[in-house]
Amino acid sequence: MQALHLSSDFEGGNGKLIALTPNGAEIEIAKDKDAPWSQWFYVKLTGGAGQERVLTIRNAHATTYSEGWPGYRAFVSEDGEAWLRATTRYEDGALVIRYTAQSETLWFAYFVPYTVARLEALLEDARGAGASLRVLGKSHEDRPIHCVSLGQGETPVWIVARQHPGETMASWWVEGFLRRLVSADPLAQKLLREMSFHIVPLANIDGAVRGHLRGSASGLDLNRQWAQPDPVLAPEIAAILRAMEEMGCAALVDVHGDETIPHIFTDGDPEASPERSAGLARFNAALLKENPAFQVAVGYDASYAGSGAPGMCARAIGRRFDAVGLTLEMPFKDAEEIPAAAPCWSHEGAMRLGHDSLAAIAAIFG
Repeated sequence: MQALHLSSDFEGGNGKLIALTPNGAEIEIAKDKDAPWSQWFYVKLTGGAGQERVLTIRNAHATTYSEGWPGYRAFVSEDGEAWLRATTRYEDGALVIRYTAQSETLWFAYFVPYTVARLEALLEDARGAGASLRVLGKSHEDRPIHCVSLGQGETPVWIVARQHPGETMASWWVEGFLRRLVSADPLAQKLLREMSFHIVPLANIDGAVRGHLRGSASGLDLNRQWAQPDPVLAPEIAAILRAMEEMGCAALVDVHGDETIPHIFTDGDPEASPERSAGLARFNAALLKENPAFQVAVGYDASYAGSGAPGMCARAIGRRFDAVGLTLEMPFKDAEEIPAAAPCWSHEGAMRLGHDSLAAIAAIFG
């Protein structure tokens, strides 16, 4: 039997080894660089094929959203491709994950990872289907901020995803959305005649590579920088905003994940005009019909973002362009609306939600 070994020295990895145990490892989650946030973990454990392996996160009680651990189940994979939920328990301030794998390698993650290589392949597929690709600018660490554009219509619609890099379900949502948009689907073809879509699939690429939860490489929450982004500290947002000024914006969907709420929901601007609020209401009503996991009963309190609210993407862009701006949130936990007999909430559910959101975007404008 191969000796146990734990690593996180790969794209998106996060987990500092405290000690190896007879059947697993104890780790701590590292904070984002120059920032206070921590919750994302992603490690690889090798050795111990055929026996139960146990990963214990000792500092789970000290993470940013520790109240989100009760009821949460981690993801595991034996090959880095097929992922499923594992038995997970939060006790005495630690998160304990158990799984018996037949292979020598076992990956553990907060949610199913989405790699830069997969994104690049998706972008090439979109280009092959007729989309145009452009680099809007460079990140703090000089990585490209990609944008996919397609459609001939005069109504510009923007999609922004993964401002918070640990919220990988946003990337899976984009894949489901974009694959339908470039297909022969009749609704997609209709919308491409009426609208122009501009999709930023990975706004915080530095954080994604580093294994961050929320922060950029400069230690900022990019979703609080939209009112007046600093081009040095938040070049990602400055670049996207310049492109929005150039192309215009009639509607924006900012795609995220939530650590504590076991529901899929949207958040709007409490100061939105009646017209903008009606657009959000039409989006919600359409998505309720399309996707059984979506709901509108549970969401954020209007004051949840505090003093940072004016700098949030959906609110700042909605006000700047008099556009319908909304945040779409998906859970790290199981979504409670999914029937017990159905597959658990995962990356596949996020892709399906992206697919179904096309009809909701169509409904925004009546």
